[in-house]
Amino acid sequence: MMTDFANIQINEQTSQEKQTKELITATAGMRASDGDGVRLTRIIGTPQLRMIDPFLMLDCFESDDPDDYIGGFPTHPHRGFETVTYLLDGRMRHKDSKGNEGVIEPGGVQWMTAGKGILHSEMPEQENGLLKGFQLWVNLPASDKMTEPGYQEFAPDKVAVENRQDGTEVRVIAGTTDLGTRGPVINHYTSSTYMDVGLPGGVVFNQQLPDGHNAFIYVVEGELTVGEQAQKIAPRTLGILGEGAQVRITAQSPSSRFLLVAGKPLNEPVVQSGPFVMNTREEINQAFDDFRRGLF
Repeated sequence: MMTDFANIQINEQTSQEKQTKELITATAGMRASDGDGVRLTRIIGTPQLRMIDPFLMLDCFESDDPDDYIGGFPTHPHRGFETVTYLLDGRMRHKDSKGNEGVIEPGGVQWMTAGKGILHSEMPEQENGLLKGFQLWVNLPASDKMTEPGYQEFAPDKVAVENRQDGTEVRVIAGTTDLGTRGPVINHYTSSTYMDVGLPGGVVFNQQLPDGHNAFIYVVEGELTVGEQAQKIAPRTLGILGEGAQVRITAQSPSSRFLLVAGKPLNEPVVQSGPFVMNTREEINQAFDDFRRGLF
């Protein structure tokens, strides 16, 4: 279990110009398993990339072998951050100790605020076929780590979709596109952006982000180039974006798809132990004590 994080720091833009973000570095992550033996790729939350403030972890799970996912993620606790599950293929059932329950389907999302403490499970709602998706952990500021837990779930038809004349499709989970399409998730803690973008070959995608927000892309399929420098990034790779307020992505394959994620950095101490993320070791010890006492 990791007790602290090495942080990727991205300096705030000082120029008044809407500078284009360039690619700082890229990583393919590492093989891992979690829950009851679910095989996955851990992309953020590794020894090489501990976090991108405020994002603590990004996992990609993708397999058509039931042995890789059938055990799912049985009931477990969380405190101090938010979990975001987004599915591309398959079905998963969410249940938690606050009475929330629902099935996530392809294109659907659930955004859970663990706050002061919650127990939840995410279990495959299938016995065979492809299960593919992502789980993202988003930190909470110190002032809100002990907030009441919350839950937002949106079926595929409730996620905003923007179809452009050039063939671009943008599924907007959180944030707002330059053309005004707004995602259904409301997040006041880090004002996060979360978009799933499909691009035909040669098409350019531009998106403004709030000044000072840290951002990354994850290439789901196809090859892309990033920024004015047109740096290439391969499929199944995460690219950390530098300072600036504009993202510029160009599809180099006949069809490409990527996630664009951004959020306001908290710039606070981070202490993690397993499913708890707080600001001090004392707070972590209190979380374990509260869990043992059945206070979640």
